Amino acid sequence: MRRLILMTLLLTTAPLAANAQTWPGWPGPPPPGYSPGAAIADQHRYEMDRLRNQAAEREAMAQQQRLQTQLTIQQLQAARQPALPPQPPTAYAPRTLEQERQAREAQTARREEMVRGVTEIDAWLDRRPD
Repeated sequence: MRRLILMTLLLTTAPLAANAQTWPGWPGPPPPGYSPGAAIADQHRYEMDRLRNQAAEREAMAQQQRLQTQLTIQQLQAARQPALPPQPPTAYAPRTLEQERQAREAQTARREEMVRGVTEIDAWLDRRPD
């Protein structure tokens, strides 16, 4: 019995639900100037604008990521390369005989000073304990 009543109610309300979808819920005929096709066109236009904006945002994000990637690659390549290219050895300026003699004497003096300091340490280490 309940099923019969429920089925009857559903069948009687079905045509009303279909009629209610033709225009937005006001009773009677649609107001003058209302066009269901225009409303649908507006919805499509709004949706297309939304999708275009979304695509533009995605394209901007992709461009930003491309630039960031290029910058990162450049930074990595710069870090890999040496700061300065290797310099060729510099040529020594030729010295006169007097400059050569002074350089040899200075080297001999440094060597003797080092040997003198070492021999003092050796003499101290070789001393006889008393």
